[in-house]
Amino acid sequence: MLEKIESIEQFDQIITNDSKFYLLKHSLTCPISHAAYKEYEKFSNKYQDVPTYYLAVQNSRPLSNEIAERFQIKHESPQAILFANGEALWSASHWKITNQSLVSASSKNQ
Repeated sequence: MLEKIESIEQFDQIITNDSKFYLLKHSLTCPISHAAYKEYEKFSNKYQDVPTYYLAVQNSRPLSNEIAERFQIKHESPQAILFANGEALWSASHWKITNQSLVSASSKNQ
C-alpha cells in the first residue's frame, strides 16, 4: 500500500526502520507522472512485502531537494528510487517507471 510522506523527519525514520523500500517523487500536475503513479500503484498492490512511499513534489519540495542532495541523484519528476540499507540503489524517471521495471530492480537488488 502506498504511503504519502511529506517531511525530512518522516523520510529519516523510514530510512532507519525499513531495510528496503521504494519512493516515488510524484508531480500532481503532470500526465506522465500520473501514468508513472498508476504503474507504481500496480507494483505496490502486488508486491506488498516491499514498502512503497511517495511524495508530491509541489507539497514537499524541501524533502525532494534533500533526497536529491543527500543521495546525489539529479531530481526528476516523476522519479522512482529504490533504497536499501540506507543507500539509493536504483532510480528511473518518466516513462521508464513501469510495474516491470520496479519488479526487475527489486529482484536484482535483493
